[in-house]
Amino acid sequence: MIVMAEANLNRGNEEFASADGRSELEFERERLRTIIHVDMDAFYASVEQRDNPTLRGKPVAVGGSRERGVVAAASYEARKFGVRSAMPSVTARRKCPDLIFVSPRFDVYKEVSLQVRAIFAEHTAIVEPLSLDEAYLDVTENLQGIATGTEIGEQIRAKIRAETQLTASAGVSYNKFLAKLASDYRKPDGLFVITPAMGPSFVEALPVERFHGVGPATAAKMKELGIFTGLDLRAKDEAFLLRHFGKVGRHFYYICRGIDHRPVLPNRIRKSVGSENTFSRDLTSLDDMRAELGPLVDKVWHYCDSTGIRGRTVTLKVKFADFQIITRSRSHVAPISDRSTLASITAELLAAQYPVRKGVRLIGVSLSLLCADAADVDRQMALAL
Repeated sequence: MIVMAEANLNRGNEEFASADGRSELEFERERLRTIIHVDMDAFYASVEQRDNPTLRGKPVAVGGSRERGVVAAASYEARKFGVRSAMPSVTARRKCPDLIFVSPRFDVYKEVSLQVRAIFAEHTAIVEPLSLDEAYLDVTENLQGIATGTEIGEQIRAKIRAETQLTASAGVSYNKFLAKLASDYRKPDGLFVITPAMGPSFVEALPVERFHGVGPATAAKMKELGIFTGLDLRAKDEAFLLRHFGKVGRHFYYICRGIDHRPVLPNRIRKSVGSENTFSRDLTSLDDMRAELGPLVDKVWHYCDSTGIRGRTVTLKVKFADFQIITRSRSHVAPISDRSTLASITAELLAAQYPVRKGVRLIGVSLSLLCADAADVDRQMALAL
């Protein structure tokens, strides 16, 4: 399914051109950008249905089926019952008694992701992967000289289907924020275009929950302030938004006007590397928790060793039985250079939380403030146990 508002993204209105005080020339350059956001449809679950015909047309969840398992991805058949990613498996099973759980195969997903990225590379070198299943592409000057972003999006989707037997949705617009909104607009297997002329009015009609970067807590706060839609958000001045939301308030001020200056950034180095594990039972013993740290530290350090990445900040994440989450961090002036140092810091951060007043459901370890010796680091390498 393809929904086209207008094929020519270079059309717009003059009112929008100076919405944030930038010069007409600067804004005109940005309005002439053509950005595509491509998002694979129910990626992990779709791969499993492709490779196992008996799963096709059935509600499928990729993830652990055990009591403490979590849904990593859900097929569209499962989503009709309200099953979503990051949902506890017991909740998913309650919503959909016929749900079929499949163990994840990250090596296969990574292989398919590389196939898709190769298709992107046929059109532009300016590709910013967000995860294994989605990416931004700047096709303002595309490698094949295709006239419109709409046609490029069509060709990419068609080739993905031909080479992987999977479907992808695409959004085409003049900035990243609107391109992502557009790719969600006609999912699954759709394409939608938001032109400069449409941008501000398109955003005005959206509920704030649809804005990328507005999670449940922020949406609830906005509603307390009488902000329910993009139009409500646009009625608030920048000072108001900064006062109530801090630095991100400036971001909200611009996106509700259809403005997003962020460039598509290819070959981005990941900001952090981490691993976490949900336990089959709640832990209360410090010795038991220390025993669980070892495999987590091993996975993080294996990544560091294999890529040349090093980091300066160690963070311990603890999720309790009641789902309360705490994080504790420690930073070094110099990058951490060996596994034993990472393990020692993590153990100290854990010991400082003991004794615990309630059972521990999950522990995670991550390393951030990264620097890289490797030239190209895949920022979405799967590290889950």
